[in-house]
Amino acid sequence: MENEVNARGTSSQGICSRFLSHLGILIGRLFTTNFLKILIGGQLLSLLICGTAITSQLLFDKYQVSAPTAQSFLNYLLLAVVYCVILACRRNPQDNLFEVFKARWWKYIIVAFVDVEANYLIVKAYHFTTLTSIQLLDCITIPVVLILSFLVLRVRFGKNHILGVVICVIGVPLMVWADSMKDTPEEDKPQKALGDALCLAGASLYGFSNVAEEYAVRHFSRVEFLGMLGLFGTFISGIQLIILERGELTALVWRYEVVLLFLAFAICLFCLYSLFPLVIKWSSALTVNLSILTADVYSLIISIFVFKYTFNALYLASFSVILVGIVVYSLLPTREAASNSRYNLFKDEPGMNSESEERPALHTATGPEELTEEEKESWHKAASESLNGKSGDSEA
Repeated sequence: MENEVNARGTSSQGICSRFLSHLGILIGRLFTTNFLKILIGGQLLSLLICGTAITSQLLFDKYQVSAPTAQSFLNYLLLAVVYCVILACRRNPQDNLFEVFKARWWKYIIVAFVDVEANYLIVKAYHFTTLTSIQLLDCITIPVVLILSFLVLRVRFGKNHILGVVICVIGVPLMVWADSMKDTPEEDKPQKALGDALCLAGASLYGFSNVAEEYAVRHFSRVEFLGMLGLFGTFISGIQLIILERGELTALVWRYEVVLLFLAFAICLFCLYSLFPLVIKWSSALTVNLSILTADVYSLIISIFVFKYTFNALYLASFSVILVGIVVYSLLPTREAASNSRYNLFKDEPGMNSESEERPALHTATGPEELTEEEKESWHKAASESLNGKSGDSEA
């Protein structure tokens, strides 16, 4: 009897030790330095997005400021001043400001236009709809990035990536449910529908901008992308500002609180743009968009104190679910398709950095996968003849 008890105890200890060993291996593989770097970077981005959301809401609710292009203009100006100066100081003739501008100017104009309008539509949406609706609808960026990454960047996703995306998206309705107790007055419903439509359009444009940013950062450099985005974004938003918001800005009473909120928005957005490409380079545009879902949770928690929202435990539940989704997504890396030649938005010719030049692949009659027996024999024969020729020369 004692032997049976001892055997059971030994087997249970063995099972526990094996379980703990496997768990330790899994945690060690998952919580690597790179993963923690991505996780912390994503949460810093979320806090910066939270800062832009709160300042935008305060500007409209408290001071009736409706100038979304003006809010973004200062950010693009800061990007142009900082990163174009760095580009201009580069000594490499292939990636200095002049060569980059000459090689890819019209492509960066497209990306800058999309980015300016995405910012405009999202900030404008705060004037018509609720923070809750924006938090729900801006998640449309995730499927847009997923589809564009698959079709354009040729990224191939595994089951854990799809499951991680689903888990993250499940966390968002929990958060919205927690904040949707308030009834919307009937007279506000048409404006709310307009705000929702603006948010959907802006979030979709963000998806395009993020995928273009991922490609540019991986094949060129963060400084080049931010410098060109800032340069052309300043011109585009400046022209739009004069056309659409000149009257609003001239009629605005420039109290110090308004100026501080404008500056806080611009600084948060500038830091967001500067950090975003780094986190994308560490991971991908999709991973970053999953990580910044927690920005909605931070916004709601801060709104409890600023806008007197009611706290709900579902906020924390939503935050936990989103983090679980990020962990599941990160279990296995994504992979790229063998050929990436279909994506030619930025590729050109002379202006590519030396870091991004494509190395020629060895192609055979049957493709790059495997040589046939005849080809193997011909390779061996040619190699042996070459060796025999060299040895004969050395003997002579």
